[in-house]
Amino acid sequence: MKHGLSHIGKRGEAKMHKGEKTEERKSGPFLIALSAVVLGLVAGGILMAAIKENPIEAYLYMFRGSLMNSERVGNTIATSTTLFFTGLAFAFAYKTGLFNIGCSGQMLAGGLVATIVAHYLFLPRPLYLAALLLCAVLGGALWAAIPGFLKAKFNVHEVVSTIMMNWIAYWSVYYYIPAYLKGPSLETESSAIAVTQSLRTPWLTNLFAGSTYINLSVFVAIVALAAVQFCLSKTTLGFSLKAVGANKSCAEYAGISVNSSIVLSMMISGALSGLAGLSYYTGYSLNMQIGVMPSQGFDGIAVALLGASSPVGVLLASIFFGILQSGKGFMNAMTSVPPEIADTIISVIIYFTATSILFERLWNGVFRTMRGKRNAKITNSDAAARAAQGGR
Repeated sequence: MKHGLSHIGKRGEAKMHKGEKTEERKSGPFLIALSAVVLGLVAGGILMAAIKENPIEAYLYMFRGSLMNSERVGNTIATSTTLFFTGLAFAFAYKTGLFNIGCSGQMLAGGLVATIVAHYLFLPRPLYLAALLLCAVLGGALWAAIPGFLKAKFNVHEVVSTIMMNWIAYWSVYYYIPAYLKGPSLETESSAIAVTQSLRTPWLTNLFAGSTYINLSVFVAIVALAAVQFCLSKTTLGFSLKAVGANKSCAEYAGISVNSSIVLSMMISGALSGLAGLSYYTGYSLNMQIGVMPSQGFDGIAVALLGASSPVGVLLASIFFGILQSGKGFMNAMTSVPPEIADTIISVIIYFTATSILFERLWNGVFRTMRGKRNAKITNSDAAARAAQGGR
């Protein structure tokens, strides 16, 4: 009998330990990201209160500016789409052990190639869109292949080489636009792409009540999300790329070509950044300006970090950042809160996301305390039940 009770007790302990492990998983990426967002918004509210503005009223105007009607929703989606591509580009490289700081330069490269195609290539629209998409992908991929090759062949750190490539792209655009694509009135920007040569389409504009920024890149983003998710989780290629990022020596011992994997990973990341250039320059703005390093490339790092480098997380983070970016102008128009407050909120969120280990420990401590109280309550109730049975 004692042996049976002992066996039952051990089994109960095992179940308890199993339950503890399950509960510890609650302090996962979603909870950490949510904590960072809440603290970022609180920090923004404190700054607003410091300049004697009502934070709740300001936030309401910010969200209204992004979501109060179909047109603004369309504009917010268009803003989020570019951020999604750069965020996904960084996340893909990060998942495979690389730190791609060159999303801005790859976005410029893809956008420049797409802009050139939009000005000089005239085909039936389905063929034209396919060619435009392919050229933007190739532009970004080839630009990223250079730091990938330097990393694989000479072990040049990708952070250094991608930053250098950003500025090479910047000055290349600075030279090429005035020389070959100069606008009729300004030398600082290219001539506008015709709407028929852009990613904009009338039915999508009408669907969002006249939004002039929403474009077909939204559907490209959906396909990219599914493709990256499938590649990383379901394919041999994705496994090989992640294995190289986790441990080069083990991957090489397993027969994986490390150098090829590094170059390929950077090229895929660059291709996604090229799609960001396609989305922004041929869908959102319809021209390229010189002397501007696209901030979306760096904002994409924040998007990827907040989204825990998972494709779905990147999607949600890009939508949130898109809301902040689209709504800050309306907030500034309706209150005295400067639009830079949105950038401050993003910065604070990045800071808290980067210190995710603190949140993990915090939430694990909270769950451990709750679990201890629950176990103590169960123990006390069991003792009371045994005492009642003994009294009888």
